Amino acid sequence: MFDRLARLAVRRPKLVLIATALLVVGALLYGMNVLSGLKQGGQTDPASGSARGAEVLDTQFGAGHPNLVLLVRADRPVDDPAVAAAATRLAARLAAEPEVAGVSSYWQVKAPPLRSDDGRTALIVARLAGDQNKAAAAVDRIAPQYRGTQGSLRVQIGGEAAVRSELTKTVRGDISTAEAIGIPLVALILILVLRSFFAALLPLIVGFFSVLGTNAALKLLSEFTDVSIFALNLATGLSLGLAADYGLFIVKRFREERRRGLDVETAMRITMNTAGRTVLYSSLTVAVAVSSMLVFPMYFLRSFAYAGVSVVLLAALGALVALPSALVLLGRGLDRWDFTRAFVWVGRRFRRRRPAFAAAAETTDSWWRRAALVVMRRPLFFTASSAFVLLLLGTPFLHLNIGLPDDRTLPATAEPHVVQQTLRDGFSSVATNEVDVVISGGNPAARATDIADYAAELSTVAGVVAVDSIAGRHVNGAATPPNPLSKRFASANSTYLAVSTDIEGVSTDGQNLVKRIRAVPSPFHAQVTGTSAELLDARTGLLDRMPLALAIIVATTLIVLFLLTGGVLIAVNAVVMNFLSLSATFGALVWIFQDGHLAGLLGFQVTGWVDVSLLVLLFCVAFGVSMDYEVFLLSRMKEEYVRTRDNHTAIAYGIEKTGGIVTAAALITSIVFLAMVTAHVTHIKMFGLGLGLAMLLDATLVRTVLVPALMRLAGAANWWAPRPLRAIYDRFGLKEEDTGSGPAPMPTVPRQQVAIPTRR
Repeated sequence: MFDRLARLAVRRPKLVLIATALLVVGALLYGMNVLSGLKQGGQTDPASGSARGAEVLDTQFGAGHPNLVLLVRADRPVDDPAVAAAATRLAARLAAEPEVAGVSSYWQVKAPPLRSDDGRTALIVARLAGDQNKAAAAVDRIAPQYRGTQGSLRVQIGGEAAVRSELTKTVRGDISTAEAIGIPLVALILILVLRSFFAALLPLIVGFFSVLGTNAALKLLSEFTDVSIFALNLATGLSLGLAADYGLFIVKRFREERRRGLDVETAMRITMNTAGRTVLYSSLTVAVAVSSMLVFPMYFLRSFAYAGVSVVLLAALGALVALPSALVLLGRGLDRWDFTRAFVWVGRRFRRRRPAFAAAAETTDSWWRRAALVVMRRPLFFTASSAFVLLLLGTPFLHLNIGLPDDRTLPATAEPHVVQQTLRDGFSSVATNEVDVVISGGNPAARATDIADYAAELSTVAGVVAVDSIAGRHVNGAATPPNPLSKRFASANSTYLAVSTDIEGVSTDGQNLVKRIRAVPSPFHAQVTGTSAELLDARTGLLDRMPLALAIIVATTLIVLFLLTGGVLIAVNAVVMNFLSLSATFGALVWIFQDGHLAGLLGFQVTGWVDVSLLVLLFCVAFGVSMDYEVFLLSRMKEEYVRTRDNHTAIAYGIEKTGGIVTAAALITSIVFLAMVTAHVTHIKMFGLGLGLAMLLDATLVRTVLVPALMRLAGAANWWAPRPLRAIYDRFGLKEEDTGSGPAPMPTVPRQQVAIPTRR
């Protein structure tokens, strides 16, 4: 296959590039409005009791949590007749909007939870019909008509639908900003590494091909299933990062073979059978790692699997088909426009020194070899010290507290955030923060006595303020006059109980409250829903499926690395090192985002918890990309080990030939993701910072210190396998050192043996 790809690139380069250009144009035209079909949310388990209960509330009652809040302020007490009259007219106007399913206000029901503690602010709450996207679109249309000064009242718009609308707008701007920062920096690093405009341009073209193709793929998928808007962040960052990885690896190897004096066809054949083979199997490893998110029921995570698999496969396709054709077509022009010449304007003195500058640039590989020798001279020290650093960085992860994103993921100045923060600070008990218990089946009205007993029992649960139902209101086990806030609690075959609480919904206390409510014996089939219940069910769903996702990732990694290297220990070491690296990254994220360190510098509000779905996402993506670097490194080590059968020489040679590439690729990937720290949405900041830190740690401390140190300690055992596994490797192993069966033989060029210095 790789010989055929090489021949295609050599003999039909123009045809391949024309076909690629047509694909790019088609993807651009089809996927340019991809955002219109993507959705917010998707972080709840659709099969959970909380999700099913919420569906019953929406379809049978038009109820559920109000998703639109009008925060109404006045210069005088809200009970003033003039204020009450103006607010009543405003609520009636809102109720007449076609998208509004129901409206309640403080002035209508006189419920204390809808009035602020100072008596000068009150709420109008509404339920917008439709799914999350329709509700957010309704907010976009309605909000301008109600926001700001309304006669003697001042109105701010909040609620879940407003939060999602604001998130959509903010994410679009954040993606553009991250691209504007990341792409020029990526181009600069590629130029510095490859020292040629055309050579640096090729990986960027592969990246754009991957981005545009992924946009088209997500647009197509959104026609058939729910896809999260946040998947675009992964698509952009991962496309540029992997394109840089694959492009650097192939361009560098092609240059290396050409400098050995080989003709274009032979050099391309060797490049495809070595670097190309590694790119293919590396991409498959990354694709399987990110596809493991398909086992989770939340479409938020599944969307990242769709985007990740599309990105990886398209980046590999561009690197294995389009990039070789571009290399052949450029020919000697690949090394033109050497940007070290851009400094000629400094003066002739620099021009005279340029040969020395260029020669110094060629010593980079030797530097990596010397670094590997230093590490291998004291392997026990470097293993212990680097492992200690990683474990120390990971210690904050031991007190992890997980949650789901809410309005606080928006900037502090965003209107929905301001409204929700006002509710938290100025309202002692907010009616929009309820836990609902849905009872389906039978005739609820005929069982009013059982419902009254159940409601009375629920009202005694610690943390419950009151319970409203068709049996009236119950507080501390006693019945009180019915609450007019909830007039309709029964349908033909269902009913629900509204459990008011003053506990924050997105919190550990809120989850514990749901557990206590579910523990109350019920004569019905009861489904508890609400923010706290959704968080608890999402957490349970993630933890239940996480072992399966881990098994897929670890098994795939072990299989690919064994088939690549033929060694059992080397594959196991790679998995252990990845876990160490990711634990350090997660510890840093907990220290920053949960504990609040650097909050002022990064510009986010501390909530005291970390988004649980984001941690799963980070793990799957970071593990996959880390394996990308591992495959690059081990492939060159294996190539040299097969040639020399010397473990020491293989380690030093592998580090020498890939250290610069892996570090440059990791730097590029980390810059792309670290650019997301400029985002205004907190969990995008966390996503970008987490992946950026993971890439930097992996390419520096892990690949350049831990890998050579551990492999030096293991010695020849790195490449050992029991006889049955050895037979499997001999039959199915990914032997990169095979250069294919082309007509031109590969010349053998002696390489310098590496001597490991010993202390006297």
